[in-house]
Amino acid sequence: MNNVHHCLTILAGEAEGPILSTTEALSFWGGVSPADGKVIDVHHPLHGASLAGSILLMPSSRGSCTGSGVLLDLILNDLAPAALVFSGPEDVLTLGALVAAMMFEKPIPVVRVSADVFRELSNYRRAHITSSSIEAGEMTMPLAPPPSGAIDLTAADRAILAGDKGAGAHQAMQIICAMAAQQGATRLIDVTQAHVDGCIYASPANLVFAEKMAYLGAQVCVPTTMNAISVDYANWQTQEIPQTFGAPAAKLAEAYVRMGCQPTYTCSPYLLRSAPALGEAVAWAESNAVIFANSVLGARTPKHPDFLDLCIALTGRAPLAGVYLDEQRKPELVINVTVPAEIDDAYWPLVGYVAGQLCPDSIPLLRGLASANPSKDDLKALCAAFGTTSAAPMLHIEGVTPEANVQVLQELPQQTMSLTQMAAAWHQLAEGPEEVELVAIGSPHASIGECQAFSSALDGRVRHPDVSVIITAGHHVIAEAQENGTLAKLQSAGVTILPDLCWCSISEPVFPPRARTVITNSGKYAHYGPGLSGRRVRFGSIADCVAAAVSGRVPHRIPAWLV
Repeated sequence: MNNVHHCLTILAGEAEGPILSTTEALSFWGGVSPADGKVIDVHHPLHGASLAGSILLMPSSRGSCTGSGVLLDLILNDLAPAALVFSGPEDVLTLGALVAAMMFEKPIPVVRVSADVFRELSNYRRAHITSSSIEAGEMTMPLAPPPSGAIDLTAADRAILAGDKGAGAHQAMQIICAMAAQQGATRLIDVTQAHVDGCIYASPANLVFAEKMAYLGAQVCVPTTMNAISVDYANWQTQEIPQTFGAPAAKLAEAYVRMGCQPTYTCSPYLLRSAPALGEAVAWAESNAVIFANSVLGARTPKHPDFLDLCIALTGRAPLAGVYLDEQRKPELVINVTVPAEIDDAYWPLVGYVAGQLCPDSIPLLRGLASANPSKDDLKALCAAFGTTSAAPMLHIEGVTPEANVQVLQELPQQTMSLTQMAAAWHQLAEGPEEVELVAIGSPHASIGECQAFSSALDGRVRHPDVSVIITAGHHVIAEAQENGTLAKLQSAGVTILPDLCWCSISEPVFPPRARTVITNSGKYAHYGPGLSGRRVRFGSIADCVAAAVSGRVPHRIPAWLV
């Protein structure tokens, strides 16, 4: 935003309502209930507030790419904010609003304002947004019109827009071009593969969108993997899943398969053999996967919102913006970290969680971690937790990740991640009763290494009869665990291994209804779990999770390395 335009229309419309303001970004998926529009993220300042009919002011969104689907559902059911006002760039919710306007003729205004206007608006109780201004109290600010920059389309792009590749691809290209305009992109880029996140049945709107695109004859034109879905596809009917949930969740998965997507059903696509290489331009959704792909693999993908992921898969084209560009991948802040002695696996998600708190909307470079020689699983846990608290699509780790540039360290602002900050995050995520009825492993989907680590920690012991232990993992990992004997060891200990769904989409009765307290080794699920499940969720190491599995109890403690 330049100095002239303090208020910019992203999506035009008119709205009036009470102002609901927060300086902390919010993930609509896992943070807002599609059923009533209330904030369910127990860690967010707006927890319990209703967004319906409000003029929602926040810096940006964060967390899951599925937020676009949640917003679309809220819009279609008249439970959405009347308007969205951001103080920085935002794609996920903007895409949900764009799809509502373009495909369902239900627009809501999306506006971007400067920091000073954001602060001033936050002081008022109500606002009125028109096609040309924002009015609040005595303040009237002119709105610049929506971005309409010309996009340099290729002949093939223009042919898709003309309908030569069918109605589905035509609709997809329209959405891509609209997003490119608001992102400031002047051309599109080829991608080699996609990973779609919209196959999660976060709300009925996800199914409405997918079925509409399938009805239009849409077919993907690049290899496209699928995220975890909301049911165990082959077994949900024998698991007592209500037909009202299981049938549409399965139908949603089937719609994406009909459009040519591969039924991989995993939220850890970087564990597949098809994982992209350094410098490869791909189109991934699912926040943890995007951050891992950019940061650890050195591939290139913005955090594409649900629905845009499919549109790019249908055309093989994405807006050339964000971290596709070299200059957008540079670190903006250095976080100095001192690795304590004798850390365990809980250290890595905690580092990611706190790093996200320190960099809620910027790419950090973490310095000081290389000496600990983090494994792929350690980095997986760190990236997932970082994506929970930060809107940034990637991070760098000096001496570890491929694009960490030590040359820039002296030019950047510096912060230090203290043990006090990490301890505060531990207490935030690890509170809850000592008695535990459920152990949750696999958010994101567990790797073969995590399955083996859990089995080794059990050391032949079996779970307590009052404790359920569930690991969610991709089919490829479960097959490998079967081949090397890990699966048999886990099952003999009373552990259940589930494919297709993950903890962020699991529901009763697969989620044991009697469980009151859950323990997990995932910083991501420790954050989202209370809002998604309605239970107390505790965070801990694999050793803590195994202790709970065999005894039903984990005393409150702070790790020795945090003292």
